[in-house]
Amino acid sequence: MPTCLPTVLRRCHTCASDRFRANGKFRVNANHKLLDAWLLVLCTSCGETAKLTVLERTHVRSVRPELLDRMHDNDPDLAAELLQDPVVRRRNRVALDWDNAWRLDTGGSDHLAPGWGLPSSGGAESLGKIDVSVRFAARIPVRPTRLIAEGCGLSRAEVERLIREGSLVSAVRLTGKLSDDFTFTLKR
Repeated sequence: MPTCLPTVLRRCHTCASDRFRANGKFRVNANHKLLDAWLLVLCTSCGETAKLTVLERTHVRSVRPELLDRMHDNDPDLAAELLQDPVVRRRNRVALDWDNAWRLDTGGSDHLAPGWGLPSSGGAESLGKIDVSVRFAARIPVRPTRLIAEGCGLSRAEVERLIREGSLVSAVRLTGKLSDDFTFTLKR
């Protein structure tokens, strides 16, 4: 789950830095019946403000009133939604850096099952396997091996070894990055 807004990767025109942070502020401009709206981002080096286009020359009647209200209220949840929108990212030619902007929630399980390195799942371990579901609260691209290693208290090398041996299996490919929910099974 996300802990803060991700860093926006875009070149700063003032200092040539490539990192901006969004603080959830919007600017809305009306020209007769046409609206322009931007999400404001600040350069992490010099503090220069850049604008990410959200609406461009959009007729005022085609904008939902609740969306406009959220922009006027500088809603940080709306900023998070818009940063994850591929259309907004493509239009503004930006990418997101999710490093240090998310955390893994294992459901509050503080104990590990003996010999597994996984939270106890009550019953499945007696059958020689544990089934785990991973749900994403936001579309954050993360390596599944990193999630599994962090959640199970294993090293990434150990997780990769288990995948090679066939002891860790999933219907999805566990190499590369994922941002969609998936399940995996750890066999003894």
